[in-house]
Parts: sequence; structure tokens; C-alpha cells
Amino acid sequence: MQFTRRNITQLLVTSACTLACGLAMAQSYPAKPISLVVPFAAGGPTDIVARTLAATMTKSLGQTVLVENKVGAGGTLAGAYVAKANPDGYTFLVHHNGMSTAPALYRKMSFNPLTDFEYVSQVVDVPMTLLGRKDLPAKNLSELSAYVKANAKKINLANAGLGAVSHLCGMLFQQALGVDLTTVPFSGTAPAMNALLGGQVDLLCDQTTQTTQHIKAGTVNMYGVTTKQRIKALPDAPTLSESGMKDFEVLVWHGVYAPKGTPAAVIEKFGSALRASLKDPAFTARMADLGAEIVPESKQTPEGLRTWLQSEINKWGPVIRSAGVYAD
Repeated sequence: MQFTRRNITQLLVTSACTLACGLAMAQSYPAKPISLVVPFAAGGPTDIVARTLAATMTKSLGQTVLVENKVGAGGTLAGAYVAKANPDGYTFLVHHNGMSTAPALYRKMSFNPLTDFEYVSQVVDVPMTLLGRKDLPAKNLSELSAYVKANAKKINLANAGLGAVSHLCGMLFQQALGVDLTTVPFSGTAPAMNALLGGQVDLLCDQTTQTTQHIKAGTVNMYGVTTKQRIKALPDAPTLSESGMKDFEVLVWHGVYAPKGTPAAVIEKFGSALRASLKDPAFTARMADLGAEIVPESKQTPEGLRTWLQSEINKWGPVIRSAGVYAD
């Protein structure tokens, strides 16, 4: 296309109008309640993070921030919903690692995590913990490794569904020991944990937001956390890496996204309120109780989230494809 003076003038006018409209919207924003869409059931780990964030952001924004649970299709239902939502700054997606694993798990998707969203910020990282039912004979990772290898055909490993982080963590655990266990998928972390507590399953890898209370209560066997260093919420819990599974690391990370086309000025205003909430004492205290860690400021930016998402897609894609795991 050859640009004429008229084309250029029209382009400049359009750009100026777009910028002016975005700024005007940002000045009056928010004028009504905001929805944080969560792909998982109420009471789950991601829901807990989102609801705690919503409470603190309601104070800083002066408008109610609501959590809307849209469960189904491994989180892709909520992703598609937000990708197609009105880009007016009143609908956001709070999602975890599933944004990076979905492209490898699903042969057909109605949205692209890398192109169909505006990025806002990362929020918190949540360590995983490897747990066993209370009456499992093994009491530490060394004993568990020996027990699993000797009884692989009898042991079952629960997860929160195909492609869930608990599923990925379990895959890495099996790879580390060179075993193939019977996996039992549930419809979320809560029912998987209930099955472990009830003795219906033997092992589960799950987030500290879900497991810390049970570990402290002594109702499960805890074999280690999945971070490189020990965590403040469970200072006496060894890492799997220090206990023999060298370089074993799995974190559940959470990011906030907006529909593509949401004005930059609105993203900035919402993002500023979000970053302020990450420093709010009520939010930080609640996350600390759950073992979640606020991400560094370098990740609390649109570019920080974009870069991290791409790196996680590069990390998990080969693992999933090599295992031949598909959701459809």
C-alpha cells in the first residue's frame, strides 16, 4: 500500500482519537464493578489468591472487584470467555500455569495465550508439596523412593485433572524415579485432597495454599516442597532437591490478563492498583500464611508477564508432548 498525505493524516487523526478516548476512559475508570474471572472452582488455590486480591483492590479502586468462577475444559473455557469479552477494563482473567500448558495439551483452542490478551502483571508464586496419606509407611523422601519403586503397581497418584500443575508435578516425580504409577484425576484440588485425607489415594502433589493447614495439623505425610530453597511457611520442610531429587522445581505462578484491545491507560490504572495491593499488609499476610510468595517487582509488569509466559510455554510444551498427553 502506498501512503498518501491524506492516508497519513487520517492515520494520525485516528491514532489521536484512540489515545484521547483511552485517556478519557482511564480518567473515569472504574465506573462500575470489575470482574476477575477464575477458571477453577470456588475454594481452590487460584480462587483463594483471586479473592484475596479482589478484596484489597476493592479498597484501592473504590469500586467492587468481584470473582467470577467459570469452570471447565481445563481452564480454557474461562480463557476463551475473557479473550472474547468487551475490552473495556471491566473483565480480567486470573490464571496460573495452565496458560502455558494449554497450547501443548489442546490440539484445538479458541484463543491464543500469546496474541489474544493484554498483559497486566504476575501476582504470586506458590510452591508445591509432595504428600502421602497419613498411614503410608514411608516417612521421608528416601523411604518413599524405595517404597514406590518396590510397590509401583500398587500405588496411585492423585491429581487435579489432566494438565493441572499437580498432574505435571506428578509426571516429573515419576520421571525422577523411573516408575509408571496409576494416576487418578479429579475435578479439582479440593476433591483430590479429600481423597488423600480419606485414604482413597496414596500420593498427591499440590499447592501450599491447599496443603499447609493439613501439613501443620499432621493429617498427611509431607515429603518435601518443590522449590529450590525452603519456604517461610514450612521452615522445617526439606526441599525435594536437597533430599535427593536434584533440581526438582515446580512453582504455580499466577498472572492477570485483559482482553486484547483494552486501552493501555486503563491497563496502567488497573495495574497500578494491583501492584499497590501486592504490598497491602492484609494481602501479604494472607499469602504468607498460605506459603505463597509475592513475585519480584520486575515481574509485576505487562512485559514481565509476557516474557514469563513465553518461557513457560517453551519449558512445558516438550514435556507434555514427549509424554503423549492430550486433553482432546
